[in-house]
Amino acid sequence: MRAREIMTKRVQTVSTDTLVRDIARLMLRRRISAVPVVDRKRQVVGIVSESDLMRRPESGTAPRHSWWLDLIETPQARAREYAKTRGLRARDVMTRPIVSVTPDTDVADVVDVLERWNIKRVPVMRGQRLVGIVSRRDLLPALVRPRKSTGKVSDAAISETLRRKMKASGWSANTLVNMAVAKGIVELSGIVQSEDERHAIRVMAETIAGVRTVKDGLRVYPDYAYAS
Repeated sequence: MRAREIMTKRVQTVSTDTLVRDIARLMLRRRISAVPVVDRKRQVVGIVSESDLMRRPESGTAPRHSWWLDLIETPQARAREYAKTRGLRARDVMTRPIVSVTPDTDVADVVDVLERWNIKRVPVMRGQRLVGIVSRRDLLPALVRPRKSTGKVSDAAISETLRRKMKASGWSANTLVNMAVAKGIVELSGIVQSEDERHAIRVMAETIAGVRTVKDGLRVYPDYAYAS
């Protein structure tokens, strides 16, 4: 799946001269948490999000400084903070540079970008042109789509798939797991090293195509039980 398949295409934007109060009104009216900032050539130069507007004197949330913080902060940092928290226009408060993806970026890579930069949305750019935006919310519809049917899956295929997945996992090498599969019902028994492994193996079994239910009979033993 690519970014173009899940992105919001009709993106509301503001100019660098848009007043902060108008940006706040827009975000409230449209029920959005961020808005890209474009220049006269309609190129994205920044983004204003809710976090950029959290520390404002209008709401009584301007930053409070202690004497020790003043000692370690540079004059440049204090000046930058002053302009951002009291600036009146988008150009003063926006976050830049812009982190972006392309329409062909794989969704998994989009998620990597969101996590790496700790952001909630990312603009989708084709060259210098804004064509959409992907937010964390855009990822949710994939969770409610019906799972694709793969047809009838044999019990032997389920058992083989589970064994292969466990072997490839890298964290279940020392487990002593037995499994029996009948009519899509997986029965697990044996010993694992932790509740985390027990939980992961059950989830692994549940997500295999053809599995109807999983009966978890695994037992957890401490690490020293394996030292022999």
